[in-house]
Amino acid sequence: MLPTEVRWRSRDGLTLFARDHSPGTVPGPADAASRLPVVCIPGLTRNSLDFDQVAPWIASLGRRVLAVDLRGRGESDRDPNPRHYKPPTYADDLAGLLVHLAIPRAIFVGTSLGGLVSMAFAVRHPRLLAGAVLNDVGPEIDPAGAARIRSYVGKAPPIESWEGAVAYAKLINGAALPHYSDADWDTMARRMFRRSAAGPPQLNYDPRILQPVGPIAMRIAQWLAWGAFRKLAYRRPLLLLRGAQSDILAPRTVARMRRAAPAMHYSEIPGVGHAPMLSEPAARTALQAFLAEAP
Repeated sequence: MLPTEVRWRSRDGLTLFARDHSPGTVPGPADAASRLPVVCIPGLTRNSLDFDQVAPWIASLGRRVLAVDLRGRGESDRDPNPRHYKPPTYADDLAGLLVHLAIPRAIFVGTSLGGLVSMAFAVRHPRLLAGAVLNDVGPEIDPAGAARIRSYVGKAPPIESWEGAVAYAKLINGAALPHYSDADWDTMARRMFRRSAAGPPQLNYDPRILQPVGPIAMRIAQWLAWGAFRKLAYRRPLLLLRGAQSDILAPRTVARMRRAAPAMHYSEIPGVGHAPMLSEPAARTALQAFLAEAP
């Protein structure tokens, strides 16, 4: 079943977009229909189409799933003020979505930036958040991975053809997904680019989404992020996934997160880097077990 489209207005007047996947009917306890919805939040340059496989799968388990386009991505409006491209603003946008749909609480699945948005949400709107999955992200970003991301965000060379779009998708993601086939790269390019009959493909995000941060501001941001992570983990079910070859979420950061949140579930996804697409068998196993226990 195809998802329905949801649009809502942010507090500052932008029109934002999500794909709404209806829950399937599954055998189980009588309260299965009351299970909380899941909100899927993509990474920095990505959009709701990254969840076009995992969202229907979660819905088949009996939960409503909302896959969102953060402002500046996909079908959501670009922000005239790029200073608004930051996790607290995104968190407020998602709170607006839940209010718009009269959803009192939800479980978040956040990939990369989406995980940072989940942490910010726990600080700003704790009553709306029932649990979370952090996909290959923590309060600290490994410097090597951060440098890699800065090297390409908003700096793509001219893409003149669909073949060029596919080649670019493979260029910046190939190390993280070494098992991908040509068909997989074509699918990823269709998620990453707008395909227009009137011109060449264009990346499906505002190139201004990544704002430069100085070293002092970065240290302050990390200190605040650790506090937000502890807030997220407090009395909520939490699952951390890590790509075994990730250059964003370092093993030392995982160890510190597990010490700070001993009840947190953890699974490492073999054979991938940053970030797992959540279609991997190990990711599906961990997600299914987590969602079976979550409210």
